[in-house]
Amino acid sequence: MRFDVLTLFPEMIDYVCGQSIIGRAESCGIIEVHAHNIRDYTHDVHRKVDDTPYGGGMGMLMSAPPICECHEAVMKMSDKKTRTVYMSPTGKPLTQKKALELAGYERLIILCGHYEGVDRRAVELVVDEEISIGDYVLTGGELPACVLIDCVGRTLEGVLASAECHEIESISCGMLEYPQYTRPEEYRGKRVPEVLLGGNHKKIEEYRFEAALELTRKNRPDLL
Repeated sequence: MRFDVLTLFPEMIDYVCGQSIIGRAESCGIIEVHAHNIRDYTHDVHRKVDDTPYGGGMGMLMSAPPICECHEAVMKMSDKKTRTVYMSPTGKPLTQKKALELAGYERLIILCGHYEGVDRRAVELVVDEEISIGDYVLTGGELPACVLIDCVGRTLEGVLASAECHEIESISCGMLEYPQYTRPEEYRGKRVPEVLLGGNHKKIEEYRFEAALELTRKNRPDLL
């Protein structure tokens, strides 16, 4: 799967997505991540990408022309089935269901806003949908774009060791995941639950279900 990110800070995308599991997936050729600098599509000596908003208001707004021209150029780089997403606090929330839906495309183009956002005409001209990663505001769309790439990328075949790695876990399974433990058996007075040490897989499965249910009731009752 190919990810093309339209951004003012391509080095952020390159660094974050070049690490850990997603970085290995890119090295193995399972995914591609390409960051494109929107400033490269300006036409003035100062490479200006923003301007004051009509009607007044605080801050600056990213201009439509460089965004649209960057998108047009990137679209020509591949003929894969593509969907364009704008990372925005006004978008619909990112969910695991949405990640799986987006994984069905061969390519995602992700637009990162900055400053006070982007000229609405750019969204109307090139964006298929807006996505938010939470009810808060960040300084730019680069971190949300990396979250989207990680969330979608890890569902692709070959990125994780097996499908169970993303199917039997928090949210994906409909509840929060059960608590997990590793060695040592006791640490600072806290012991691993005895049921996990006995080797009875049926009892372990029952314990994990009950523990997941209890954790979900406590922290995310809206999921039940």
